[in-house]
Parts: sequence; C-alpha cells; structure tokens
Amino acid sequence: MSNQTDTQPVPAPTLTLTASFEGIEGSYSHGVLNAYAQRRGVSFAPVGCQTYRAVVHSVLSGRADIGLLPVDNAIAGTMREGYDVLAEYELDPLAEITWHMDHRLLGIPGSSLATVRMIDSHPVVLAECGRFLATLRDVRSVPVPDTGVAARDVAAAADPTRAAIASSDAGRRYGLIELANTISDHPDNYTRFLMFRAPNARGVAADFEPALDYANRKTSLVFAVPDQPGALGRCLTVFGQNGLNISKLDSKTRLGAEHQFAFYADVDGDIREERFAAALQALRDVTVSLHVIGSYDADSAPPRQRLTTNVTVDSTPSKAPAPAKNSWKVTRGDGYFVVVGGPCSVESREQILATAEAVTSAGAVMLRGGVFKPRTSPYSFQGLGWAGMDLLAEAGRAVGVPIVSEVMTIDQVERMSTAVDMLQIGARNMQNFDLLKAVGKTDRPVLLKRGMAASVDDLLSAAEYILSEGNPNVVLCERGIRTFETATRNTLDLSAIPVLRERTHLPIMVDPSHGVGVRRWIIPLCRAAKAVGAHGLLVEVHPNPSEALSDSEQALTFSDFGRMMDELADVPIMNDRVG
Repeated sequence: MSNQTDTQPVPAPTLTLTASFEGIEGSYSHGVLNAYAQRRGVSFAPVGCQTYRAVVHSVLSGRADIGLLPVDNAIAGTMREGYDVLAEYELDPLAEITWHMDHRLLGIPGSSLATVRMIDSHPVVLAECGRFLATLRDVRSVPVPDTGVAARDVAAAADPTRAAIASSDAGRRYGLIELANTISDHPDNYTRFLMFRAPNARGVAADFEPALDYANRKTSLVFAVPDQPGALGRCLTVFGQNGLNISKLDSKTRLGAEHQFAFYADVDGDIREERFAAALQALRDVTVSLHVIGSYDADSAPPRQRLTTNVTVDSTPSKAPAPAKNSWKVTRGDGYFVVVGGPCSVESREQILATAEAVTSAGAVMLRGGVFKPRTSPYSFQGLGWAGMDLLAEAGRAVGVPIVSEVMTIDQVERMSTAVDMLQIGARNMQNFDLLKAVGKTDRPVLLKRGMAASVDDLLSAAEYILSEGNPNVVLCERGIRTFETATRNTLDLSAIPVLRERTHLPIMVDPSHGVGVRRWIIPLCRAAKAVGAHGLLVEVHPNPSEALSDSEQALTFSDFGRMMDELADVPIMNDRVG
C-alpha cells in the first residue's frame, strides 16, 4: 500500500472500524490510515495514543478494532519496539503498508528558514533528516512524541523561531507554511507499517480481511541463536533449502540471555504453505528460541515520484535511461564512465531543480553547481552562498544523486562537508596548500582541478597534500590550461589523461566546459575525453544558457546534454592499459 495517487475509482465505505495509532491527527500514522481506508473502501474512526504499548492496549481492551505500528524505515532502520510488542502480545498482523516519508519543514506564516532556531519532530524523523539539519547553524533539534504534535505545538506557539518537521497534510491541518521540502537524507525514504488486530478478535474486527492478493504474503518472526560461529548461517541455510526469500534481517543482543543474539526476519511467503512449515520445523532444531509473529498481506514499495518544476526551457531533455545511482564513485579501471552535470552557478530554486531533473533523466549520476564563485572581476556574480548550498542540496535529494560544489576557504570546509557529497577545489585554489590540508582532514571525496598554469607534476603534488592528511578519495580533473592560443578560452590538455593514468591510481575527470568555453565544441571534446581514457566528465548545463549569470557561452542546453549522452554511448570505455 502506498501514498501515491491512485487513478482507480475509490469504493464507497462499507465498513466502519476504530483504528489506534501513535500520535495525533496529522501524524504520518494518521495519514497512512486515511489513505488505506480510501483505497480499501472502509472508514476508520481514529484513536490517537501516546506510545506503541498504548496502541496495543487499546486493541486488546476493545477500545479499537485494529492498530497500526511502524516497524521499519529505509534510513533509520528497524523500529524494534514494533516487532517486540507484536510478538509479546501474540497480536494478529493483517497487512503491511509502505509509505513514502515526504518530510517538510513547517513554520508559521511570516517565518523563514533564516528565522528558525528550534525544530520539533519525532526522534526517528529527526534522524532521517540528519544531513539537512546539519546544514542549519545555531538550530536546535527537539524530540517530541509525534510529528502531528510537533506541527500542532509550533502552530500554537506562533513563534517564527520554531519549526516542525512533519507532512504536508500536517501543515495544512494546522495552518503552517513550508519552509523547505525534500529534506530527508534520501528521497527514496519509506516506512513500513503493520496493521494488526487482537488474537481471536470478535465482532467487526474479526470480519475485516484486508488482503488484496493472498499470493503476495509475508511472514515476520523473531529467533535467537547462540554466539557461535556458523549459528546464523545454519538458520539462513534452512530458508534457502526450502525456497524462501528473506527480505529483511536485523539483530540485537538478546536481553536477559548472555551470549545469545536475537534476529528479526521478514520472509516472503505464508506459514500455511508446506515449504514454510518444513522450514519452521527445521529452524527449531538450530535456534534457542523461535517466535512467529504471523503472516500478512504484503505490498512492495511504490516507485518514487520525482519533484517537478515549472520552468520554460529551450527544449525537452533526453529520456535516455539513467544508470544505477551508486555508480558515481569510481576507481581506476572499474569499468564505469561517469558524467556529472549541472549549472556553473546555482541561481534559483527553479533553475537548479529543473537542471537536476534534466541531467539525471539523461543519465548523469551526480549534480554539480557553484554556490561560492571565484570570479576574475569583483563585479561579476559571486554566487548565492549558503542559500545556494541549501538549494543544491534540495535538488540532489529531489532526484536522488550526490552533489559536488566548490569550497573556496578553510572556514567553509566544515559546513560544506555536512551538505555536499564531494568537495571541489577549483583551479585557482589548486596550490592553496592550507585549503588542501583542510579538505584532506575531512571524510568527503575531493575533486581537484588542475590549475590554469599547472604542470602534471604540480597537479600530482597538490593531490599528495590531500592524501597525506588521510583522505584517500581524490579525483583529478583536467579543465584546460593557459597557452598562447586565443581561439578557445583555455587549451584542454587531453594528452595529460594517458600520462596521469600511467603515473597515478587516482580517477581522472575532464571538464571540457572550461576547457574551451564555447558550447558547440564541447560535445566533440567529451567524446575525445572518453576515448583517450578519462573516467568521467564534468559538464555545465543550464535551462536557458543565454540568461545564465556566469559562463553563459559554455553551458549546454538540456537537449545538447541529452545528445551528448547519446553520442557518448557509442564511444567504448578505455581499458586500464595505456599505450
């Protein structure tokens, strides 16, 4: 079950049940129940509770017909208390509901991100938004019982320095405005909920059967093994030998039992199946305890909806399929050729979101964008600064790819490291040795651009400054050097690529945008860079290059970028041999 818009007609409610959940109206659990009720043609009278156990007790006492508990989150992990109370009270699980956690930062009308000094939310939700929260200076996170409570209390306080992380529904319900959206650490952030009823339920709860497809079932169980080599392996072998797939496995030390570990497992299938019964019988021989929570209707996570924007662009972006999102981290000779796309400068929310969508749709696996811009003239656009950093981070989260941006000064390094996935050292700072040492002390990969008048030896020596501080993740970037030639902005030194491949293990990227500075010559140089052995490209792209606030002559249009990606597909990746 999902929170995606369903085009199927919604059946009129034919059954009314009371449903308990943790929190108040406006919480995520309340939203899950409402969406599920509409989909299944039932009506739920909500019963809000303060704790997981209070939810369970309301069902056992008959105050509620069914209950809903979260059990798993894609970022925060297993919510063990949910599994524990289901097992402890022998509750009857009915259905799994998978919900996209679209967190929003909400404040009172008139407030802004700059005014916020305190953010309320559920502890798990705060953990899911850790990277976003780390970008906010002098802002305190305050754990509260529920996201609905957070939104309600912020609205009641009428204080522009307070904000809540909650759903858009909570914002509408309590009259709050959105200060930031897509703030989860990853856009594919889902929580699994289990709907349950009391054992041997009677009345309307006994008649309620939510399963849509009895063939799509899942079983949750908890088992314990001794702290011995091979103990877990024997259990996993049992599942494999009986043709059962484990879709989730998590562990903890078993409380009250020294040298034992408890495992939470979700297994595809139903305990009424013959193969499942055989597996459970065999498991009893290799575990010290085994508790089957029960089988229930299962549903896979729905596809993520990307953020869309209304921006007039020159043409439609290419629809070439995007590669796996985790392929951006490269090593020498690993077979990947990565493309990083984005604008020279982050100029507005609409611009960076539209560009992020376009370049990732065409196949880019990382988003670039400048927020602090070193410009030759002090009167040129210098970037949006930290406000631009927030926009770039939002765009990266919206499309689900890492981001890279240039850091210019030592005092920017710590804060920038909390917001970006890769730190860029620009050509003008290639020999800023104190800055190189500072990024070398971080845990972020570093994209090191070759200086405008630097030799290959100079570039490798600069990289050594970063490596010597303990950071092994350095990517070199050829971006053109100054020569006597004036036909192009710089002279793109593609001959440096085979030289660097021979002399270093570090990955090598090419920035043809700065290399020539002329839009129509960039695509041929991209093909050449791949052919000569580069591991990837850094390319500037803009919705309307003629209106770009920096380097407008060298930015590709969306259609140019799509065509470039298509042409690159015909150029083979060079193997690790040189010469």
